[in-house]
Amino acid sequence: MGYIRRGYAKVKPVAKKLHKIFLWSVFAFFVSTALTVLAYRWLPIYATPLVLLRSAEYALDGKWVSVHKDWTPIEEISPHLQKAVIASEDPKFLSHNGFDFEAIAKAIDANKRRKVKMGASTISQQTAKNVFLYPSRTYLRKGLEVYFTVLIEAMWDKKRILEVYLNVIELGHGIYGAEAASQYYWKKPASKLAQGEAQLFAAILPNPRRWSPKKPTNFVLRRRNFIRRNLVLLGHGYFKPLSDS
Repeated sequence: MGYIRRGYAKVKPVAKKLHKIFLWSVFAFFVSTALTVLAYRWLPIYATPLVLLRSAEYALDGKWVSVHKDWTPIEEISPHLQKAVIASEDPKFLSHNGFDFEAIAKAIDANKRRKVKMGASTISQQTAKNVFLYPSRTYLRKGLEVYFTVLIEAMWDKKRILEVYLNVIELGHGIYGAEAASQYYWKKPASKLAQGEAQLFAAILPNPRRWSPKKPTNFVLRRRNFIRRNLVLLGHGYFKPLSDS
């Protein structure tokens, strides 16, 4: 019994030390991530985990794919593209607090009957995933996505969220952001994108490495028509809070 007590006495300080390390690690994680999100309220974002991961994937496949990525203020991105991505990806973007619970409920119900799962991620969630995380369907990654979404909704306004989103989204092999995509596909700055060009960009977002705005498939054209209908339903007045913010 004496040996057991002495062994327990040795284990207890170790457990206490590990517990203390764990608490400090959790504290450091929350502080560092909060400060990073706060800094990104103003700083341009040039590198993201998605860019690094894609580059590694291409290298492992023996492919050389150059990275096209530029940071452009939202004032220099066509309003047609701003409206098109909202109509395409998140029609309630300007009114929700990061999550569209109605869309989530519909997706859960629909996915019970579908082999190909549909998502319900908002622009805020996609921004959190693209800037801070990595593509994955694990519960851990989804939990972190929720955490970062809450942070950016608390620290950034909608205009900033959309600005970051439009600068980090993948729009082709090695192409990230509206400016790089506009120069690559249309040989013009993002500020000069016409309405139809912007809508085709928004239409390929579900799978930008498979589809091209220059050679739209029938599916992409149907998505473009869906975007046009959503724009009509939303109405011009819906987008005024964004321009006024």
